[in-house]
Parts: sequence; C-alpha cells; structure tokens
Amino acid sequence: MGKKTIHVSDFSGTVLRPDDEVVRVVVLEHPDLVAGPVQLDATTAEVESIDDAALDVAVVEIHDRHGGGEPRRVVLTASEFDAMATDVPMAQLLKTAERVRPPKARKAADKPDYGTIEYAGRPHRGRVTEEEARLVREQLDEVNKRLADAGIRQVDPADPEHALRYDFPAATTTAPTAS
Repeated sequence: MGKKTIHVSDFSGTVLRPDDEVVRVVVLEHPDLVAGPVQLDATTAEVESIDDAALDVAVVEIHDRHGGGEPRRVVLTASEFDAMATDVPMAQLLKTAERVRPPKARKAADKPDYGTIEYAGRPHRGRVTEEEARLVREQLDEVNKRLADAGIRQVDPADPEHALRYDFPAATTTAPTAS
C-alpha cells in the first residue's frame, strides 16, 4: 500500500500541481491571529494582487509617560498619521526627530559586571579592569566573604597569580614561569 500527498492552496483550496509556482505567505499580524505568525501556501497568481492592495501605513507605539505597562502599538494609514502634524509637515518632522536607539542586546544584560562589588574577584576569562582590581584591593575582606559564601575560591594577595591579576603590591615581582 502506498500513500500519496496532495498539496492544496490555503487560499483557494485548489490542488497545487508540481509545475505550479508556489509561494509561502507568512502572516505576522492580523486581528484573528492568536498564537503568533503562521504560514500559508498559495500560487503566485493568487497573491499577485497583494502589492496592489497594500496600504501605506504608519505603525506607531504609544508609551505612557509614567512608564506603566507595555506600550500600545497602533497601525493607521500614513495619510491619517501625516494629518496629525499641523505645525511642520510630517516628512520634515520625521527627518529631524530624535532617533530611537534599539534596545541593547539581551546577552550583554545577562553578563556579570565584574567592576561591581557583587562580582569583583570572581574567576572569569576576561581581562580584569582597573575598577575590578581596585575593588578587590580596597575591599578584599568583603570580596572574600562574598566569594566564600558562594563557595568560590577566595582572592589571596600572597598568591603570585592573584597578586599580578589584581595588582597587589607583590605583583611588582616577576611573574612565575611555567615549568
């Protein structure tokens, strides 16, 4: 017994033949879309009028001044949005408006800042900054208490590697060589 798969257009329900030019339409936003983007299959002929039907729109976010809650996202025709600018034409306003910086990458936000007392002295691969070394030297007891509480090795100024890494006075001697 064999199986046969038949592909159909999601728009019209017509059978898609092997020689049909099939396109994938990804729906990113729609009032009836509840669980995120979806994809639909169609022929190029079925979607060729999409560009003609496309609207010039403005997509804006409205942020509450008091920072309460998420911003509201609104889609409106570009002409409706343009009409809101009564002093200066919208095209000119958009050219001179303050740029919005994209949010910093999430990975950087999760990276510990070793230049703070919370992370100073913890083992890490990166270079020890002047700020981290200063914190470790000036607040060694507090740094070591935090390290001990976390079950991490403590900083020992007598250890030549630690002395060099955190610029303790003993670091002025020559660094140990590998045997």
